[in-house]
Amino acid sequence: MEGGAYGAGKAGGAFDPQTFFRQPHTVLRVLSWVFSIVVFGSIVNEGYLNSPTEVEEHCIFNRNHNACNYGITVGVLAFLSCLLYLALDVYFPQISSVKDRKKAVLSDIGVSGFWAFLWFVGFCFLANQWQVSKHENNPLNEGADAARAAITFSFFSIFTWAGQAFLAYQRYRIGADSALFSQDYTDPSQDSGLPYAPYTNEDDATDMVGTYQQPPPVDAFDAETQGYQTQNY
Repeated sequence: MEGGAYGAGKAGGAFDPQTFFRQPHTVLRVLSWVFSIVVFGSIVNEGYLNSPTEVEEHCIFNRNHNACNYGITVGVLAFLSCLLYLALDVYFPQISSVKDRKKAVLSDIGVSGFWAFLWFVGFCFLANQWQVSKHENNPLNEGADAARAAITFSFFSIFTWAGQAFLAYQRYRIGADSALFSQDYTDPSQDSGLPYAPYTNEDDATDMVGTYQQPPPVDAFDAETQGYQTQNY
């Protein structure tokens, strides 16, 4: 990350998979990606049940289809968001513009915080509906493990997405400081207010030294001496 802005190296550097997957925000994104698969996969596979006397399937969360739809929708969209930002993380070091890097980091903060909020709502919603469900209608507890898995990994997703938002905010703080320095800094050699200009090459320096150190010709001293003597007589 040395020499770069917003937590990445200078643009144009080679991609290192080992370094990439060891980064904390990459680890959290992969975990969030896995958790989203568990949530919507559990609900899709075992979240809908029907009794022997019924043909229509009902949501395992208190027969509330909104609960199942919410869990599936949030899980799928979170899954896609993780893939999108993983791709952005891979491309991020190639972004040469500091402003574009700033926009990417700010979007990461906003999206990660938004998903942390959605997972918090989802956890509360699913946990509440599971708690009030009439389990006597399901004596074999079919889909119970899937329901608990969806609730549990919804809870874990709150912290992984909140962690991503926090790490993105840290990258923004570090990047903002470095960008501020680069914008305010002025090379002294380019300052037109200086009373002198620096030497641009060795030839200029040699010419300048020769100009100030070369002694005047001897004839000049003789001419001045003769003229001075003539005036005295």
